[in-house]
This record gives sequence, structure tokens and C-alpha cells, in this order.
Amino acid sequence: MDSNLSFFTTGDGVSIAYRFDGDAGLPVLLLSNSIGTDLHMWDAEVPRLVRHFRVLRYDARGHGASGAPAVPYSLDRLGRDVVELLDALGLERVHVLGLSLGGIVAQWLGVHVPERIDRLVLSNTAAWLGPAGQWDQAIAGLMAAPDMTSTADTFLRNWFPARMLEARGATIEAFHRTLLRTPREGIAGSWAAVRDADLRRTLRLIASPTLVIAGEQDTVTSARHGEELAAGIPGARFELLPVVHLSNVEQGERFVELVLGFLGADAEARKEPVPEAG
Repeated sequence: MDSNLSFFTTGDGVSIAYRFDGDAGLPVLLLSNSIGTDLHMWDAEVPRLVRHFRVLRYDARGHGASGAPAVPYSLDRLGRDVVELLDALGLERVHVLGLSLGGIVAQWLGVHVPERIDRLVLSNTAAWLGPAGQWDQAIAGLMAAPDMTSTADTFLRNWFPARMLEARGATIEAFHRTLLRTPREGIAGSWAAVRDADLRRTLRLIASPTLVIAGEQDTVTSARHGEELAAGIPGARFELLPVVHLSNVEQGERFVELVLGFLGADAEARKEPVPEAG
């Protein structure tokens, strides 16, 4: 297990793992992950991000070192996990970067706790991913499968271009190992949250400056989803990358450039002391 992890317990009794990287005097950037990954999905980007931010990563419930209750999750509960984490750490206001499900959670935060959010980066995500039937079918298939092998292979095909999958390098192998370790209850519970989430009518309540990043070849959350998301958030900026789903992995350099360019304008002006993790 990552020796830099700390833990806190949510209001409903689930242990959530998190870690800080970077100078405690820098503004905090919270990273929220996709389904089937853990906080290490950002490992390659953190060294550049910590030059400007104190980076806070966490394992969503059902993933990584966090607890995995065997019940359907809701977007409200996933959002409350983040709010309770910020409360536990004494963090009043943070930037948020979320990818895929992490981007849906970030949207929820922007709608429901705008006073806690400075700037938002929503990557490879959507306000709604219906219809519900497709998620019910996926959940039933996952829970009936003998193991995670087939599900892991499907995730990898949805995340990465064929050239990366065929090369089967260290990056692909690392994500594959994480998928095989992920409790199926965590994935099924998260799929239920996605199934039931619909933020299309509330997007206009997001007041935080927002950057939306989408992938041209993304078949999970399409470029159209990204365009609709950006159109629904007042003043949002839209960027399209020639990638599949995990933009931060496939085009890490360009991805970080976009994030820093969007967040960096006020990074130096907001150097406030941040409480140490307890």
C-alpha cells in the first residue's frame, strides 16, 4: 500500500484514502478519478502540477484503498464524500479537476457547494449518460461474471487507442492491474451513480470558471457530451484533444498545459496556508 496515504471516515462509515503532494503554502488542487482507477491514475502529471499547487488526491469509495460498500452509490453520496474530506482537512476552497466519473462529481460540487470551489476542470465527462437500461445490463453482467477479466479488457478498450493497447507498455499494464484489483462492488456501485445522475438542468448553477476537455475519439463520453456540457455552463471554455478517454494519460503534456494555463493565472495570488493533514 502507498505509504503516503492517510484516511478519514465518512458520515456513513466508509474509510476514504487520500494523499497530499506539494508545498503546504500553495493553493490546493483536488483530483477526482474515473471509475476503475485509483489516485495513481495521476502519477505522471503530479510532478508538474505540484510546482504550482498542493495536490490532493483520493480513492473514491469502492476503489483503491478506500472502503467498498456493496450497495448502489449515488452522486449525492460521492459528492458528500468530497465535501466531508475537505471539512476533515479544514479546506475552505479548492480548485477541482475531475475526469469521467470524477468530472460528474466535480459538476455536482460546482452546483451544490459553489462556495467551496474556485475553478473547475471537467475532463472526458458528461452531464448525463443515459439511458438507465444500459447501466442495469452492465451491472448485472459484471456481478454475474466469474472475475474481473472481461470487464478490465472492456475498460482498457474504452480508455486507450489501439496503438497503446497493442504495444502493451508499462502504463497499460499498470491500469490493467488496478482494474483487476478493483472490487466489482465498487464498479457496480459507481455505475449505479452514473445511471441515476442527470445534471443537465442544473449546469447553469455552476458559477466557477470552468474548462471542459473532451476527446475526439472518446466513445464513453463523446466530444458531443463535452460540447453540450460547455454550452450549459455559463462562460465555460471548451478544448478538444485527439485522444480517447483518459486524456491525462494519452496526451499528458498537452493535458497539463491546458490545466495549468487555465488554473495558473491566479495560482500565485492565492498562496494561503493550508492545514496539515491530520
